[in-house]
Amino acid sequence: MYDLQMADRIRELLVDHEDVIEKTMFNGLCFMVDDKMLICVTNDDLLCRIGEASAAEELGKGTCRQMIMRGRASKDFVYVPIEGAIQQKDLKHWVELCLDFNPKAKSSKKSKRNAP
Repeated sequence: MYDLQMADRIRELLVDHEDVIEKTMFNGLCFMVDDKMLICVTNDDLLCRIGEASAAEELGKGTCRQMIMRGRASKDFVYVPIEGAIQQKDLKHWVELCLDFNPKAKSSKKSKRNAP
């Protein structure tokens, strides 16, 4: 299960974006913009897609940890402890980093099984 209050707070920050879609992924609720994952709320963390450069900068500050998938670092993604994003200005910072990277992010490959 994911943190419902955090999901509501993210919805409020994304209210001005018309193309937001919510999907259940990564054991949480992900917010998609332009068919690309933006930010995901889990029970304990936010999974933020902020790009390799921003991830390196934020990792250097010690505010997050790298996403590791199948033993490899996913360089565009970081986990932010929800307790660290409680302050509204901090949450807004993470959402803005995600929105800044979104136009540069690659769309995920569409599954042929799900194609019409």
